[in-house]
Amino acid sequence: MTKCKLCGYESEEISESIGVCVNCLRTKPQKALEIAKESHKKWRKLIGLPLQPPNEGIKCPLCINECKIPEENSGYCGIIWNKKGKLVPITGGYDYAYLHWYLDPHPTNCVAEPVCPEREHRGFYNLAVFFAGCNLDCLFCQNIEHKYMIKDGKMDPFEGIIMSSEELVNVAMKREVSCVCYFGGDPTPHTPYAVKTSREIIKRAKNIKSTKRICWETNGLENPNIMKEMAKLSIESGGIIKIDWKAYTPQVYEALTGINGEKALQRIKENIKLISSMKTRNEPPLLVVSTLVVPHYIDEEEVRKIATYLAKLNPEIPYVLLGFAPQHLMHDVLSTSKKQMEEVYYTAKEEGLERVFIGNPWLLR
Repeated sequence: MTKCKLCGYESEEISESIGVCVNCLRTKPQKALEIAKESHKKWRKLIGLPLQPPNEGIKCPLCINECKIPEENSGYCGIIWNKKGKLVPITGGYDYAYLHWYLDPHPTNCVAEPVCPEREHRGFYNLAVFFAGCNLDCLFCQNIEHKYMIKDGKMDPFEGIIMSSEELVNVAMKREVSCVCYFGGDPTPHTPYAVKTSREIIKRAKNIKSTKRICWETNGLENPNIMKEMAKLSIESGGIIKIDWKAYTPQVYEALTGINGEKALQRIKENIKLISSMKTRNEPPLLVVSTLVVPHYIDEEEVRKIATYLAKLNPEIPYVLLGFAPQHLMHDVLSTSKKQMEEVYYTAKEEGLERVFIGNPWLLR
C-alpha cells in the first residue's frame, strides 16, 4: 500500500514514483505535479538526459517540445543534437538511425491487430523497427530499453546498431515482409530518416508489384506537417498510424510523461483531427488510437473524455484499450485488473465509439 503524499489516501495502485493519487493530480495540480516530477528528474539525471526540454539554443521543429538545444547538447529525446550550430541526429546524419529490428510473424502483437489486413497473412512478416530514444519520459514505459540505448549521450553497440536508410530498405524488400512498423521509443525524432526510407520502400514495392504497408506507432506529438507526410505514406501503402493517447487530463498526462500536458494534448488532438480529415478509404482504417490502462491513473474519467473526443470526430475510429504490465519506475503497480478494463471498455462504448477493442488481455489480473 502506498499513501498519497498530499491527501493521505492509501492504495496498492498508487505508484511510489508518482507519489500522489489521481484525485490530487486533478484537484491540486501545482502541488501534485511538483511531487510527481521529482522522479522524472532523478531518473533522467541518472541516465544522462536533459531534465526538461532545453530552452537556449537552436530550435528543433520535430515535435511539440520544440527544444532549443544548446551547442554540444541534445534535445529532450536524446536523439537530436546541436553539433557546431547544426541540428543532427545522434548518428551524425539523417541517412542513418540507431535502432534494432526484427521480423515479427503475422499475426503480430500489434496495437492495430484487430483491424489489420495482415493479421490473416500467415507465412509473412512485419518488419518491426525499434528506434532508440523518445520525446516523452513515461514512468510506466513498456519498452524502457530504448533509453538505455542512448545512456549518457552515447550509442551502446550492445543495445542497437547504426543502420543506413539503404540497408533498412533492403531488409524491407525481402519477399516475406509485407509491412513495416516504426516504433520504439518513438519514431518522432527519427522521422526524417523514416520518411525518406519509406518513400524508397514504396517506390521499389511498386516496381515489383508487391505490398509493403508503412505503419507508425507513435505518441502523436509530431509537428503536423511531419504527421501529414507520415499519413500520406500510410495512405499510399495501405498502412496504419497508431497514436497512443496516454491521458486526457493535462496534469495526469504530465505526471505520467514528464512534459507539458496542456501543449501535448492540443497537439494530439490536432494531429488526430488532421489524420481523420484525410478521407481515403474505409479499410483498413488509416487511424487507430490506443490507451494504456494504467491502474488508478487511467480510469473511467480519462477514457471517457478521450472516447468522447474521438466519437465526435468519427465514431468508427478504432480504439484499443491496452493492458498494463508493471515496468520501469511504475514496477510497484499491479497489472490492469479485469474489472477496470471492463469498466473503461463499456465507458468508451457508451460515448459512441463503435469499434472498441481490448489489447494484451493475457496481462489482466
